[in-house]
Amino acid sequence: MTVTLPQGVEITITYNTTPANEVHAQTAKVGEFVTPRRPVLKLSAELKTDKATLAPGEYTIGAIKTAEKDWVLALYPGRIARNDTPDAAKAVRLESLFSADKGTAEHMLIDITPGSGKFQGKAVLTLHFGSLFLAGVLA
Repeated sequence: MTVTLPQGVEITITYNTTPANEVHAQTAKVGEFVTPRRPVLKLSAELKTDKATLAPGEYTIGAIKTAEKDWVLALYPGRIARNDTPDAAKAVRLESLFSADKGTAEHMLIDITPGSGKFQGKAVLTLHFGSLFLAGVLA
């Protein structure tokens, strides 16, 4: 999927869909960066948010468990190999909203949408995996 933001930055997301198996998410440790099937987000130019500046290039999309029932959407610089254990401290944490009441996605779904509510007027990256739904501000 490729999206061009109003400021002209092109974002390309590449991923393989995977059945939503939440067992790994449930067993993840607080502070751990997890990424189902290592989806990749590529930026054509620098992208600035209120909290971070993202350089052009590739990022692995994932989430960091911040509490037993809370997560933050994060982008890890570069591509992560299948058996790598990424250092969560190197990930860029997006301003995020986590929800477990958006229904169930039988397979992983990733999208870029116009924000609503708290994220009104912003470009938002979403990841829906089973009952876990995360939204993170990109711009």
